[in-house]
Amino acid sequence: MALDPLVKEFLDQQPPLSPPWEQSEAEARAGFREMVKANGPKDVPIGKVETLTIAGPGGPLALRLYTPVAAGSEALPALVFFHGGAFRVGDFESHETLCREFAGEAGCRVIAVDYRLAPEHPFPAAYDDAYAALGYIEANAAALGIDPNRIAVGGDSAGGALAAAICQRAKAEAGATIVYQLLLFPVTQLGGGFPSMQKYAEGFQLERVPLEYCYKLYASESQWRDPKLSPLLASDLSGLPPAYVMLAEYDVLHDEGLAYGEKLRAAGVTVTIAEHPGMIHDFILFGARFPQARASLVEAAKALKGVFDTI
Repeated sequence: MALDPLVKEFLDQQPPLSPPWEQSEAEARAGFREMVKANGPKDVPIGKVETLTIAGPGGPLALRLYTPVAAGSEALPALVFFHGGAFRVGDFESHETLCREFAGEAGCRVIAVDYRLAPEHPFPAAYDDAYAALGYIEANAAALGIDPNRIAVGGDSAGGALAAAICQRAKAEAGATIVYQLLLFPVTQLGGGFPSMQKYAEGFQLERVPLEYCYKLYASESQWRDPKLSPLLASDLSGLPPAYVMLAEYDVLHDEGLAYGEKLRAAGVTVTIAEHPGMIHDFILFGARFPQARASLVEAAKALKGVFDTI
């Protein structure tokens, strides 16, 4: 399908971006945050937002808890969410609206994790933080108002890699019971060389060379084949939670996300693969620009709620 006209207009209007190697960490993070906020929906209603700090593997680790409007005192299901940003950028503010939307549409508490970023904190810092947060949330479910039998994980882009990887670890270690994995445009194999990485390497918002530069800030190329970084390379995906894999056609990460969904399915895992023709990477963040962003989020949240409602 041709590039969606609204996407083409959006891309044409974006100012030229400085390459990431010319930006300080503060500049890169502020630029990403402001770009997402400028193009996302405004004033999404939420019942309550709380931030708490827990003891993480490398020091204090912040979590942000979103409770939907009209939630009572009963324990609710939870989505533990890891933001995207190529392991270098992203934070609570960049994904605030997305978390609010999922809380409202799925009728669950969303807990965002402010994991450590590269280059200050190289691999496996983000992975370790993600798994520690999951363990804390399960162990303290009652205090957090969460049903420990209805915990899902999710993330976009690099956050999708973290969500997929901790599902694998939880299975291997008989850790937290995860009922669903929501993988939005996920990174699944660093340096995988998939066709989409070449075909859409430039001109579609997320570009190959800057992306791989950020990967190298997080992990050396010799580490890229570790399944904790590249969950597609895990030898056995059987027994993992059901998955929802959201993909965009004009995305360098399209093919590796599709490959992960197909490998899960081949291993006997129930998988929904949601293709979005004509769209770009992480378009779900840009609800003020694309009506498809809202529609795709509602569709994913409906799938998540459907799983929660059967437990």
